[in-house]
Amino acid sequence: MIPLDRAVVARLESHGERFEVLVDPEEAARIRHGEEVDLEDVVAAEFVFENASRGDRAPEESLKKVFHSTDFEEIARHIIRKGEIHLTAEQRRRMTEERRRQVITFIARNAINPQTKLPHPPQRVEMAMEEAKVNIDPFKPVEEQVKEAVKALRPILPIKFAEARFAVKIPPDYAARAYGEIQAATTVQREEWQSDGSWICVLKIPAGIQEEFYDLINRLTKGEGEVKILD
Repeated sequence: MIPLDRAVVARLESHGERFEVLVDPEEAARIRHGEEVDLEDVVAAEFVFENASRGDRAPEESLKKVFHSTDFEEIARHIIRKGEIHLTAEQRRRMTEERRRQVITFIARNAINPQTKLPHPPQRVEMAMEEAKVNIDPFKPVEEQVKEAVKALRPILPIKFAEARFAVKIPPDYAARAYGEIQAATTVQREEWQSDGSWICVLKIPAGIQEEFYDLINRLTKGEGEVKILD
Protein backbone atom coordinates (compact mmCIF):
# COMPACT_ATOMS: atom_id res chain seq x y z
CA MET A 1 0.00 0.00 0.00
CA ILE A 2 1.10 3.52 -0.72
CA PRO A 3 0.94 6.34 1.87
CA LEU A 4 -2.26 8.40 1.80
CA ASP A 5 -0.30 11.62 1.27
CA ARG A 6 0.84 10.29 -2.15
CA ALA A 7 -2.63 9.25 -3.26
CA VAL A 8 -5.02 10.95 -5.65
CA VAL A 9 -8.54 9.99 -6.62
CA ALA A 10 -9.29 7.75 -9.61
CA ARG A 11 -12.99 8.22 -10.38
CA LEU A 12 -15.46 6.46 -12.65
CA GLU A 13 -19.08 7.54 -13.09
CA SER A 14 -21.46 4.99 -14.57
CA HIS A 15 -25.17 4.14 -14.39
CA GLY A 16 -25.73 7.27 -12.31
CA GLU A 17 -23.24 6.07 -9.68
CA ARG A 18 -19.79 7.32 -8.70
CA PHE A 19 -16.90 5.03 -7.77
CA GLU A 20 -13.50 6.12 -6.46
CA VAL A 21 -10.24 4.50 -5.44
CA LEU A 22 -7.14 6.17 -3.98
CA VAL A 23 -4.07 5.64 -6.15
CA ASP A 24 -0.50 6.68 -6.80
CA PRO A 25 -0.83 8.64 -10.08
CA GLU A 26 2.40 7.44 -11.66
CA GLU A 27 1.76 3.77 -10.85
CA ALA A 28 -1.82 4.15 -12.06
CA ALA A 29 -0.46 5.58 -15.32
CA ARG A 30 1.61 2.40 -15.76
CA ILE A 31 -1.56 0.30 -15.52
CA ARG A 32 -3.23 2.52 -18.13
CA HIS A 33 -0.25 1.96 -20.41
CA GLY A 34 -0.79 -1.80 -20.19
CA GLU A 35 2.08 -2.64 -17.85
CA GLU A 36 1.85 -5.44 -15.29
CA VAL A 37 1.78 -3.73 -11.90
CA ASP A 38 1.05 -5.21 -8.47
CA LEU A 39 -2.09 -3.42 -7.27
CA GLU A 40 -0.66 -3.14 -3.74
CA ASP A 41 1.94 -0.75 -5.20
CA VAL A 42 -0.82 1.41 -6.68
CA VAL A 43 -3.58 1.87 -4.08
CA ALA A 44 -3.68 3.49 -0.65
CA ALA A 45 -6.68 1.50 0.60
CA GLU A 46 -8.44 -1.66 -0.53
CA PHE A 47 -11.84 -0.01 -0.67
CA VAL A 48 -14.02 1.28 -3.47
CA PHE A 49 -15.52 4.55 -2.33
CA GLU A 50 -18.63 6.42 -3.29
CA ASN A 51 -16.91 9.55 -1.98
CA ALA A 52 -13.28 9.06 -0.94
CA SER A 53 -12.92 12.51 0.68
CA ARG A 54 -15.70 11.62 3.13
CA GLY A 55 -14.67 7.98 3.42
CA ASP A 56 -18.06 6.76 2.16
CA ARG A 57 -17.76 3.29 0.66
CA ALA A 58 -19.70 2.24 -2.41
CA PRO A 59 -22.59 -0.13 -1.57
CA GLU A 60 -22.16 -3.74 -2.62
CA GLU A 61 -25.37 -3.65 -4.63
CA SER A 62 -23.99 -0.74 -6.68
CA LEU A 63 -20.77 -2.64 -7.36
CA LYS A 64 -22.71 -5.68 -8.51
CA LYS A 65 -25.00 -3.59 -10.70
CA VAL A 66 -22.20 -1.77 -12.53
CA PHE A 67 -19.24 -4.17 -12.40
CA HIS A 68 -21.08 -7.50 -11.90
CA SER A 69 -18.55 -8.19 -9.14
CA THR A 70 -17.46 -7.14 -5.67
CA ASP A 71 -13.81 -8.13 -6.19
CA PHE A 72 -11.72 -5.10 -5.25
CA GLU A 73 -8.79 -5.73 -7.58
CA GLU A 74 -10.99 -6.33 -10.62
CA ILE A 75 -13.03 -3.19 -9.94
CA ALA A 76 -10.03 -1.00 -9.03
CA ARG A 77 -8.19 -1.89 -12.23
CA HIS A 78 -11.32 -1.10 -14.26
CA ILE A 79 -11.70 2.30 -12.56
CA ILE A 80 -8.01 3.11 -13.14
CA ARG A 81 -8.14 2.11 -16.82
CA LYS A 82 -11.48 3.72 -17.72
CA GLY A 83 -11.96 6.52 -15.21
CA GLU A 84 -10.43 9.94 -14.58
CA ILE A 85 -7.35 10.34 -12.42
CA HIS A 86 -7.35 13.66 -10.58
CA LEU A 87 -3.83 15.08 -10.40
CA THR A 88 -2.49 18.09 -8.58
CA ALA A 89 -1.14 20.82 -10.84
CA GLU A 90 2.45 19.85 -9.98
CA GLN A 91 1.83 16.14 -10.59
CA ARG A 92 0.27 16.89 -13.98
CA ARG A 93 3.12 19.21 -14.96
CA ARG A 94 5.79 16.67 -13.99
CA MET A 95 4.09 13.69 -15.63
CA THR A 96 3.26 15.65 -18.78
CA GLU A 97 6.87 16.79 -19.12
CA GLU A 98 8.14 13.23 -18.68
CA ARG A 99 5.74 11.96 -21.35
CA ARG A 100 6.76 14.85 -23.66
CA ARG A 101 10.43 13.84 -23.31
CA GLN A 102 9.52 10.24 -24.17
CA VAL A 103 7.63 11.32 -27.31
CA ILE A 104 10.50 13.58 -28.43
CA THR A 105 13.08 10.85 -27.82
CA PHE A 106 11.04 8.26 -29.75
CA ILE A 107 10.68 10.55 -32.77
CA ALA A 108 14.35 11.59 -32.72
CA ARG A 109 15.50 7.95 -32.53
CA ASN A 110 13.18 6.50 -35.13
CA ALA A 111 12.53 9.21 -37.72
CA ILE A 112 14.60 11.01 -40.34
CA ASN A 113 14.30 13.91 -42.71
CA PRO A 114 13.48 12.09 -46.00
CA GLN A 115 15.12 14.89 -47.98
CA THR A 116 18.52 14.60 -46.28
CA LYS A 117 18.23 11.02 -44.90
CA LEU A 118 19.49 12.44 -41.58
CA PRO A 119 17.79 12.23 -38.17
CA HIS A 120 16.14 15.24 -36.61
CA PRO A 121 17.93 16.32 -33.39
CA PRO A 122 15.71 16.20 -30.28
CA GLN A 123 15.91 20.00 -29.95
CA ARG A 124 14.50 20.43 -33.48
CA VAL A 125 11.67 17.98 -32.75
CA GLU A 126 10.87 19.83 -29.52
CA MET A 127 10.80 23.22 -31.25
CA ALA A 128 8.53 21.87 -33.99
CA MET A 129 6.17 20.36 -31.39
CA GLU A 130 5.95 23.75 -29.66
CA GLU A 131 5.29 25.46 -32.99
CA ALA A 132 2.60 22.92 -33.86
CA LYS A 133 1.12 23.25 -30.35
CA VAL A 134 1.17 19.48 -29.79
CA ASN A 135 -0.76 18.57 -26.65
CA ILE A 136 0.59 15.79 -24.45
CA ASP A 137 -1.60 13.60 -22.25
CA PRO A 138 0.34 12.07 -19.33
CA PHE A 139 -1.90 8.99 -19.40
CA LYS A 140 -1.89 8.11 -23.11
CA PRO A 141 0.69 5.56 -24.34
CA VAL A 142 3.78 6.99 -26.02
CA GLU A 143 3.13 5.18 -29.32
CA GLU A 144 -0.37 6.68 -29.61
CA GLN A 145 0.89 10.20 -28.91
CA VAL A 146 3.78 9.80 -31.35
CA LYS A 147 1.25 9.18 -34.13
CA GLU A 148 -0.69 12.30 -33.15
CA ALA A 149 2.50 14.38 -32.84
CA VAL A 150 3.88 13.31 -36.22
CA LYS A 151 0.58 14.16 -37.92
CA ALA A 152 0.81 17.67 -36.44
CA LEU A 153 4.53 17.99 -37.28
CA ARG A 154 4.39 17.03 -40.97
CA PRO A 155 3.35 20.51 -42.23
CA ILE A 156 6.35 21.95 -40.35
CA LEU A 157 8.99 19.22 -40.41
CA PRO A 158 9.79 16.75 -43.22
CA ILE A 159 9.60 13.48 -41.33
CA LYS A 160 9.61 9.78 -42.10
CA PHE A 161 10.03 6.70 -39.95
CA ALA A 162 12.75 4.45 -41.31
CA GLU A 163 15.30 1.81 -40.47
CA ALA A 164 18.89 1.53 -41.66
CA ARG A 165 20.68 -1.74 -42.55
CA PHE A 166 24.37 -2.30 -42.01
CA ALA A 167 26.94 -4.99 -42.61
CA VAL A 168 29.34 -5.16 -39.67
CA LYS A 169 32.59 -7.03 -39.09
CA ILE A 170 34.01 -7.30 -35.58
CA PRO A 171 37.66 -8.38 -35.30
CA PRO A 172 38.40 -11.56 -33.30
CA ASP A 173 39.93 -9.70 -30.35
CA TYR A 174 36.61 -7.98 -29.67
CA ALA A 175 33.98 -10.31 -31.13
CA ALA A 176 33.01 -12.29 -28.02
CA ARG A 177 32.58 -9.21 -25.84
CA ALA A 178 30.84 -7.16 -28.54
CA TYR A 179 28.40 -9.89 -29.54
CA GLY A 180 25.97 -9.49 -26.62
CA GLU A 181 25.85 -5.69 -26.71
CA ILE A 182 25.23 -5.57 -30.44
CA GLN A 183 22.51 -8.22 -30.20
CA ALA A 184 20.81 -6.22 -27.44
CA ALA A 185 21.05 -2.86 -29.22
CA THR A 186 20.06 -3.88 -32.77
CA THR A 187 18.03 -6.36 -34.80
CA VAL A 188 20.48 -8.89 -36.22
CA GLN A 189 19.15 -10.39 -39.46
CA ARG A 190 22.10 -12.60 -40.43
CA GLU A 191 25.33 -13.53 -38.72
CA GLU A 192 28.38 -15.72 -39.24
CA TRP A 193 31.50 -16.56 -37.27
CA GLN A 194 34.66 -16.61 -39.37
CA SER A 195 37.50 -19.13 -39.07
CA ASP A 196 39.79 -16.44 -37.61
CA GLY A 197 37.27 -15.72 -34.77
CA SER A 198 35.83 -12.54 -36.23
CA TRP A 199 32.07 -12.04 -36.31
CA ILE A 200 30.15 -10.60 -39.26
CA CYS A 201 26.48 -9.74 -39.36
CA VAL A 202 23.77 -7.81 -41.16
CA LEU A 203 21.61 -5.79 -38.80
CA LYS A 204 18.91 -3.13 -38.63
CA ILE A 205 18.62 -0.09 -36.40
CA PRO A 206 16.19 2.86 -36.22
CA ALA A 207 17.45 5.39 -38.74
CA GLY A 208 17.63 8.14 -36.16
CA ILE A 209 20.35 6.51 -34.03
CA GLN A 210 23.07 6.00 -36.65
CA GLU A 211 25.53 8.21 -34.82
CA GLU A 212 24.95 6.28 -31.59
CA PHE A 213 25.45 3.05 -33.51
CA TYR A 214 28.81 4.14 -34.93
CA ASP A 215 29.86 5.23 -31.45
CA LEU A 216 28.89 1.81 -30.10
CA ILE A 217 30.95 -0.09 -32.71
CA ASN A 218 33.95 2.19 -32.18
CA ARG A 219 33.74 1.76 -28.42
CA LEU A 220 33.44 -2.02 -28.60
CA THR A 221 36.30 -2.44 -31.09
CA LYS A 222 38.54 0.54 -30.25
CA GLY A 223 37.87 1.83 -33.74
CA GLU A 224 38.82 -1.42 -35.52
CA GLY A 225 35.31 -2.57 -36.47
CA GLU A 226 34.15 -2.35 -40.06
CA VAL A 227 30.71 -0.93 -40.88
CA LYS A 228 29.05 -0.64 -44.28
CA ILE A 229 25.62 0.87 -44.82
CA LEU A 230 23.46 -1.31 -47.10
CA ASP A 231 20.46 0.91 -47.78
